[in-house]
Amino acid sequence: MSDASTVKLARWPALFFFLLGDALFLGLAWWIMSHAGTPLALWDAAALVLCVGAGAWLSILPFLWDHRAALKLTESGKLASTLAQVQNLEQVAAQVTGAGAQIQGALDEAAKTVAAASEISTRMTAEAKSFAEFMQKANDSEKAHLRLEAEKLRRAEGEWMQIVVRMLDHTFALHQAAARSGQQNVAQQLANFQAACHDAARRVGLVPFAAAPGAPFDAARHRLVEENAEAPANAAVGETLAPGFTYQGQLLRPALVSLQSDAPAAEAVEAAEPPGGEQEQRLL
Repeated sequence: MSDASTVKLARWPALFFFLLGDALFLGLAWWIMSHAGTPLALWDAAALVLCVGAGAWLSILPFLWDHRAALKLTESGKLASTLAQVQNLEQVAAQVTGAGAQIQGALDEAAKTVAAASEISTRMTAEAKSFAEFMQKANDSEKAHLRLEAEKLRRAEGEWMQIVVRMLDHTFALHQAAARSGQQNVAQQLANFQAACHDAARRVGLVPFAAAPGAPFDAARHRLVEENAEAPANAAVGETLAPGFTYQGQLLRPALVSLQSDAPAAEAVEAAEPPGGEQEQRLL
């Protein structure tokens, strides 16, 4: 508004000259009308109309020019506003382009992160699989080693048990021979020695036992001299030829006995093969 007012104020001198020219044309028309005769001649009427028209045109012309200038000023303002909006649009477009570039960069970084995470996951899976395979192999190797050690221990246990059983068989045979010899002192010393050996064997879980003469024959704990012999019903033990053994509560070997009616045969077997030989090893 201030710009328009300034323009109008600056045009007042030009408007004064247009109004002065209009007054001159109107004065000339009045002079022609006052000096012309009546009726008016054709040339006088034409000059009168020309002067009045020129005066009217001069009075309207500055306003027309001012209106055109206002229109141009308005168009210039609109054009400037449009240019400013276009510039704003360009800035917005630049910002959108920058934001798009940033988003694209973020997407690229996200893709790289996803690829790195996928690679890490693949490596972790491979490492876990390798570790599981290593642990499986180590477990199998440890099991095989433990199995081998257990086999060695069982073999060693069987060997030392055979040795202890054979030694106890020999002490039993010595005690039986001393008892039959009639020498009480020797028999008592061997009985004490046998008791000490039995006590030492009990400490490792090996317990020898013998059937008392006249005791009922028990097929689960007693065995006859003959391989496939069967004891008759209500048979009684005559003599223990070789002791039986239990190991940690389980029967290891039944006692080798003779029945009361087979006592002479038992003495013959004892004289031919002392306890603790191949027969006792087979019974183990």
